[in-house]
Amino acid sequence: MEIGFKSDKGLRRRNNEDAFFVIPESKVFIVADGVGGNNAGEIASRTAVSKIVEFIRDNPLSESLTEADLKSYFFRCLDKANKSIYNLSRLQPSNNGMATTLTIAYLAGGNAYIANVGDSRAYCFRRGVLTQVTEDHSYVNTLIRKGAITKEEARFHEKKNVITRAIGGELSTLPDFFCVEVKQGDIILLCTDGIHGEIGDDSICGIIAEGGSMMEICANLVSKGNQCGGRDNMTAICLRI
Repeated sequence: MEIGFKSDKGLRRRNNEDAFFVIPESKVFIVADGVGGNNAGEIASRTAVSKIVEFIRDNPLSESLTEADLKSYFFRCLDKANKSIYNLSRLQPSNNGMATTLTIAYLAGGNAYIANVGDSRAYCFRRGVLTQVTEDHSYVNTLIRKGAITKEEARFHEKKNVITRAIGGELSTLPDFFCVEVKQGDIILLCTDGIHGEIGDDSICGIIAEGGSMMEICANLVSKGNQCGGRDNMTAICLRI
């Protein structure tokens, strides 16, 4: 497996509230996008990632685990991160309301197991076709599902950054969980909304289709995001099977 990653604060933000982590030996990959005033979003995303890494190192994954086992494993993992951020937000008034999106992928046995909360996404690129695996937990996605707006209209909606589910926003949270069969040559992309919200799925597909190393593709995604305005932090992880 070839791995690439890139994170950038964009052109409009003073700091980067995204966080990411790769654990190649465990085949686990994480992206998070923090929300909250002051530096609270940055604290939330980094706390979530660190708690997940800690959980995985204390509870090593085994390729013999079933899909049901893995779903339970990652739900427990994300619950730990959720409670840590929720409790931390209650200790400091300046951290009140902080939370983070989070998408985590684990590759084993010819499958990608993906859990997510919020609107950071996972995609699978196969033979020129880009498929979104995760579903955004966002206000605009609720409108899309109701048929009130199109996916393209959602990119420019005034409430496009409003998420309906997050890590740390409430005492408990409910992740989504997906199992996707992967084949040789597939590329798995994890990214925050600074990527998909800024440049759109068609541009993402085109950039991946142009080829290059995984590091080059991640750099090209971020560069395109900045060319389109760079209004948000941007993080991408690319994995070629």
